[in-house]
Amino acid sequence: MKLKINIWTGILDIVNAVVFASSWFVIFSTAFSDAANGGNATDGVGTFFYVMAGIGVVLNIIALIQSKRHGISIVGAVLGLIGNALFLVSGALAFPAIVLLIIGTVFIFLQHPTKKSIDSNNSNNQPA
Repeated sequence: MKLKINIWTGILDIVNAVVFASSWFVIFSTAFSDAANGGNATDGVGTFFYVMAGIGVVLNIIALIQSKRHGISIVGAVLGLIGNALFLVSGALAFPAIVLLIIGTVFIFLQHPTKKSIDSNNSNNQPA
């Protein structure tokens, strides 16, 4: 069984990995621009990245709960949750967050059934 929430969560995790990869460059360039021109755009830009991470945390929690209910492996959702939470804690943790999001995306797209689910299906199918 393939869950649509897992597919959408995987897509958001890919988007967040790309967004987080660009975050340092965007924030630093905005900060330099603010320093040179006396602006205040860095706060808004930083907020955008943290909102994306927050959306990723919420979506990965929902995917985790739904995967657990349907007997699908939760590895991808857990890795995605940790990756988004790392960035939410600090933008300085963008690199480990990107790595976890990429690995988590692979697992969440696979949607393998859990070992317990496979074992219970095999025990139900065996003749008495």
